[in-house]
Amino acid sequence: MSVLKEQGPDISRRGFLKVGGLTAGGLVVGFAIPSGKRLQAAHHETFVPNAYLSISSDNTVKILLSKSEMGQGVWTTLPMLIAEELEADWSKIQVEHAPAGPAYMNSALGAQVTGGSTSTWSEFDRYRQAGAVARVMLIQAAAERFGVKPEACRAENGWVIAGDQKASYGELAEAAAALEAPAEVPLKDAKDWKVIGTNAKRLDTPEKINGSAVFGMDVQFDGLKTAVVERSPVFGGSVKSYDAEEALKVPGVQKVVQVPSGVAVVADHFWAAKLGRDALKVDWDLGEGGSVDTSNLREEWSELAATPGLPAAEKGDPEGHLGKASKTLDAEYAVPYLAHAPMEPLNCTVKVTDNQCDIWAGTQFQTMDQGMAAGITGLPPEKVHVHTAFLGGGFGRRAVPNSDFVAEAVHVAQAAGMPIKTVWTRDNDVRGGWYRSAFVHRARIGLGDDGMPVAWQHNIVGQSIATGTVLEPMLVQNGIDNTSVEGVSDSPYLQHVPHHRVGLHSPQLPIPVLWWRSVGHSHNAFAMECLIDEIAHASGKDPVELRRHLLKGHSRHLGVMELAAEKAGWGGKLPEGRAHGIAVHESFGSFAAQVAEVSVDRGQIQVHKVTCAIDCGIAVNPHNIAAQMESGIVFGLSAALLSQLDLRKGRVRQSNFHNYRVLRMKQMPVVETHVVQSTEKPGGIGEVSVPPIAPAVANAVATLTGQRLRELPLRLS
Repeated sequence: MSVLKEQGPDISRRGFLKVGGLTAGGLVVGFAIPSGKRLQAAHHETFVPNAYLSISSDNTVKILLSKSEMGQGVWTTLPMLIAEELEADWSKIQVEHAPAGPAYMNSALGAQVTGGSTSTWSEFDRYRQAGAVARVMLIQAAAERFGVKPEACRAENGWVIAGDQKASYGELAEAAAALEAPAEVPLKDAKDWKVIGTNAKRLDTPEKINGSAVFGMDVQFDGLKTAVVERSPVFGGSVKSYDAEEALKVPGVQKVVQVPSGVAVVADHFWAAKLGRDALKVDWDLGEGGSVDTSNLREEWSELAATPGLPAAEKGDPEGHLGKASKTLDAEYAVPYLAHAPMEPLNCTVKVTDNQCDIWAGTQFQTMDQGMAAGITGLPPEKVHVHTAFLGGGFGRRAVPNSDFVAEAVHVAQAAGMPIKTVWTRDNDVRGGWYRSAFVHRARIGLGDDGMPVAWQHNIVGQSIATGTVLEPMLVQNGIDNTSVEGVSDSPYLQHVPHHRVGLHSPQLPIPVLWWRSVGHSHNAFAMECLIDEIAHASGKDPVELRRHLLKGHSRHLGVMELAAEKAGWGGKLPEGRAHGIAVHESFGSFAAQVAEVSVDRGQIQVHKVTCAIDCGIAVNPHNIAAQMESGIVFGLSAALLSQLDLRKGRVRQSNFHNYRVLRMKQMPVVETHVVQSTEKPGGIGEVSVPPIAPAVANAVATLTGQRLRELPLRLS
């Protein structure tokens, strides 16, 4: 998903809470909320940290995360930041998700939300500062116990040591909690880091292996019922009437209730609820959504792309200089609607009482969920408790501007008058909307005598993810949704083209669209990196050599490109029938380049190897970074080769993984990741490897076959 607003105000070290107070026989260190307000330690009952660490008398260090763990590794990466400064015993670290509340807001996004590949960099200083404050307080407590000056003590692996005296953090926790916290603590120099930059094992792996990890689907307690909802077959439809007689005959079905999204069947267990849902008879008012046909949209948007859109970037006179160009390149690129398709389908458990609402869900957007639930129940937000479970994948789908799956579950529980787990089937999940929009790109590029681009016109057509939502004031400026044009309007390639214009059309349709892993970069990198290769072929230049020229002055782009090309053996001999393709792209503050080694067998594209170079600034956990590169490549390859959604008469044709296809194990290439050693500010990781993979593969196919494939998923004629 994309950030909701620009970077918030910087939070200085002095902005951290003065910490102290006794809590269960231990020390609690909290973070200031982004406003920088401080609460005195003496008033512990009013202290609501953004995130905190606690040290108990049994030496356990508990870290509370305001970010959601959905496979991206924050369960480990963020504790590493605290452990670095705290000098903690890694074996004593425990982690929990934070509850919902304004104190836990993401300083980069302005809400309690996990997305935009912000989790590590937004907390890099705050988590380290919390660890440093705790360490200093523990040392001071130890110095008083030992009768020495703090300078005579050192912290090491969960102990404070002074000469032949030592005390564990657990022994010192209560005394440290009674001390006044320092307003500011110096952080370690990078040369002294012991944890940051190491390959720490993931803290969530053991419980995910032994089955004790609790995902949303695992939530269970006495009295809990299950609901499955029958929703409109087209987007925007509503219930005219329904007949529940046959549904109520299904053994185990308890109730049938109407909610804003459709009709819910409540039962003792999932299978009864599903069978009851299947037996329902519903008469729908389909509205305008019943006329949507993606094949018609493709033609309409192609025509629209031939016309100037609202200006997202412009310089010089591209129209005038296209007529003077030595050669003109015309190309149209297109991508389809895509579902997020996380492995764990959507689900949410809700219990509503007269004075409280409890929500258990794998969610990325606690602030929105809490607010929506408060509005539905009439309870104040502080009476809505969001219990974040592990997420079986998210990719943006569990962070929706209207909290659709959480709001629906609250409606169902309230209407049924009992605790309910509302479960989406896989078919519901694929057909339930909030997709990555389809897009069409139309570009006309004029080349000079030297083969370099001198004029560039580029129009983009696709739905806005923000228009009509609460996010519109933050994301849409002068009619331009920045997420639709990111990676094109600010492309380093265009910066050196003296005459260029990027235009945007944002048609409005009943199809709900949303950020999808890497957001606009997911389609914009495909168009831009393929166009650069087209320029290279048209001008007779090597694609890497052309990029070297066009990316002059962009050292981090060049750094990852050169590294990926070198490690892949660019220009060297490949096995017969194979070719290389390259792409390099910046997103979320990080720079990634990929070289795909590809063959074609009887019309089928096979990717054998992907060599990836990533510069994400300071690499907190290189092994986790490599894992995220592999994850994004698999996700992006699914979109490049297999996945698409089609609508006919408003109905989504795909329903499950048999026809909404994703990459299988046998199709997975070898991935070789090279992490650039860097002292730059940390960037994002979770989405950065998605954008380059489709153009890298398409560029290899063009080199191998001579066919320039401009539409995803890639299909050879």
